[in-house]
Amino acid sequence: MNVEELSRLPAGAVDHFRREGIEELYPPQAEAVEAGATDSESLVAAVPTASGKTMIAALSMLSAIERGGKALYIVPLRALASEKKAEFEAYEEFGVTVGVTTGNYESTSDWLATKDIIVATSEKVDSLVRNGADWLSDLTCVVSDEVHLIDDRNRGPTLEVTLAKLRQLTPQLQVVALSATVGNADEIADWLDAALVETDWRPIDLRMGVHYGNALNFDDGSTREVAVDGSEKQEAALVRDILEEGGSSLVFVNSRRNAEAAAKRLGKVTSSELAAEEQAALAELADDIRDDSDTETSADLADCVEHGSAFHHAGLSNTQRSLVEDAFRDRLLKVISATPTLAAGVNTPARRVVVRDWRRFDPSAGGMAPLDVLEVHQMMGRAGRPGLDPYGEAVLLAKSHDESEELFDRYVWADPEPVRSKLAAEPALRTHVLATIASGFARTRDGLLEFLEATLYASQSTEAGRLETVTDTVLQYLESNDFIERDGGDGSAEADDGAFTSAAALAESGGRDESLEATSLGHTVSRLYLDPMSAAEIVHGLERADDRPTALGLYQLVSRTPDMYELYLRSGEDEKFGELYYEREAELLGDAPSEFEEDRFEDWLSALKTGKLLEDWAEETDEARLTDRYKIGPGDLRGKVDTAEWLLGAAESLAAEIDSDWTVAVREARARVEHGVGEELLELVSVGDVGRKRARSLYERGIETPSDLRTADKGVVLDALKGEKTAETILENAGREDPSMDGIEPKSAGSSTGTATAASSDGNRNDESMESEATDGDADDGQSSLGDF
Repeated sequence: MNVEELSRLPAGAVDHFRREGIEELYPPQAEAVEAGATDSESLVAAVPTASGKTMIAALSMLSAIERGGKALYIVPLRALASEKKAEFEAYEEFGVTVGVTTGNYESTSDWLATKDIIVATSEKVDSLVRNGADWLSDLTCVVSDEVHLIDDRNRGPTLEVTLAKLRQLTPQLQVVALSATVGNADEIADWLDAALVETDWRPIDLRMGVHYGNALNFDDGSTREVAVDGSEKQEAALVRDILEEGGSSLVFVNSRRNAEAAAKRLGKVTSSELAAEEQAALAELADDIRDDSDTETSADLADCVEHGSAFHHAGLSNTQRSLVEDAFRDRLLKVISATPTLAAGVNTPARRVVVRDWRRFDPSAGGMAPLDVLEVHQMMGRAGRPGLDPYGEAVLLAKSHDESEELFDRYVWADPEPVRSKLAAEPALRTHVLATIASGFARTRDGLLEFLEATLYASQSTEAGRLETVTDTVLQYLESNDFIERDGGDGSAEADDGAFTSAAALAESGGRDESLEATSLGHTVSRLYLDPMSAAEIVHGLERADDRPTALGLYQLVSRTPDMYELYLRSGEDEKFGELYYEREAELLGDAPSEFEEDRFEDWLSALKTGKLLEDWAEETDEARLTDRYKIGPGDLRGKVDTAEWLLGAAESLAAEIDSDWTVAVREARARVEHGVGEELLELVSVGDVGRKRARSLYERGIETPSDLRTADKGVVLDALKGEKTAETILENAGREDPSMDGIEPKSAGSSTGTATAASSDGNRNDESMESEATDGDADDGQSSLGDF
């Protein structure tokens, strides 16, 4: 189908596509148009990576806009949101406006009402529904990218419920679901009342195979010789082989440590193939990475980058990830070794993808377990980019002939597993049941069950009564924690054995349906986008506090919630943090489990370790020292700080809701963790461009408040801030009438007080007590450097 044949698009759209070099639609795109993509028909497009899924979405959204509607593009990751926004902003040349929203779960983002295309994560869309964003009712087209992630037990239920609610809000809504790997695309299509476009067509060939010995055997029966020299690793030989013909590689491994080690080794392969101008550009890129953070992870990454190699995992900051991804897309970096996080949709194609590790540690299996076919196919689908690569190759590594045959059977010839709803898991359901009640989607038990019947779970369930049973359990939990009230009907009464009466029994007895209403506390929890169990933990902790809570007590409290991923205890750390627990037990909020309850007590200590990390950060411990002490990456540190800031902000709202005496204490703890400073610096960091290091430098010179900045000797300010431009900007932000630094010379000033000097100590207060942290093991599972000014 020629693009000239397209109709029902905004004026200028076809010309735009032609300027982008698009003359003919790919077969899957043409099939989608024929299935009604531009006629407001819902569809599921199960189409390989690089085969034009985004164009299918674009045609659907643009046709909806031409009809006077509004489109929403749902992505699973914030990084993808930025990527798609940049892509869609090209449409602004013919009058289509674009907005993106990913954070601030309490906001309704009313400014988006004026935008034609909105890009958002599924969590943000869910929060918009909970907070009653009026413009959602104006949507006429919703695109769900990577819809197979409904199968993910963490993020899947949110996407599933969000799509169900949007369809209930607007029954005629066009839903376009996209995925490269869905084993049961027909089921997804049936659930969404959508047409199905399913194909394995790709614009360039993707050959999948297994490397064993010196041979790379492909699924089409062909063989390519890739010799392994002496002690050389298989992945090194494969990277070298494709690099010699100008291609780049992605190597997937199963842990951060392995990703970093592989990148160092592969740098020896890539460094010899770099041109002089590439070496210069990579040196600049390495400097940018070092400037972003002064941690060991950053230094290691920069060292690899100088050799044309890089690693990619969740321990990197967002800035570092973006730098690596951009350089790889530009083919400046020749190879990335990555954990599977890179396969989750970010656009980083390579000519050859090597899946080195097809097993990873699975606690539920008690050891190493094979990856799902769906996950491996997601990785393999990264191979080959139209316009740059003549083909794509995806390779698994075998150590024996038998293993080679196993890998062909397990992955190369296999179809992806079917996508299965994870909504019936109680942690997911308690969150979404409360939100459904609080937002008015269901006002009775029967109405709630009716809404849940519109989910994928209900369409897939073969266990009669399972959804109803789990729902009743959740309702009981929400009621017992004062998040909802139930009134009328026999369904809220319990039988003698404690079990809820079934709907059938209720009908037989002539009982009437019970009403469901969120309490004020329940509305607050839903609006804050908290797991109800997190809210209950915080509320109970604050209610049990007899004295003003300390920062550590509050940090450990929020670290105990399901919404915070705790640092786990490494070998020997149970004793270390057990000692810390007994030293500071009086500060911790709530009832600690007995040390004889091993699992619960270990969780308590893991939360204490996480809380101690946050306390160290809030006491101005240097970022490099923290990442080394806790064996985490800069991205992990940013993630913990961001999550703690959000949870403490929510705790402040909850404290006000329950009339707690500790609202101010919570607010102060949140501000300290947000800025990473002691209490005495909170006023200074409120000034724009004053971060933790600049604030401490100013404080040491006797400049303690914004008003001090407005009157202080400019020479002293310049001495503290080092740069004239920086000093002028900060003085202007503080409201100084004449912020100019023209003709000003730095002027030394002594420490204002002994207290200020002692508090500084190079930003490493209380270091001695925790200096002997464990040094082995990977970190658990980012943004700019926390150590930046």
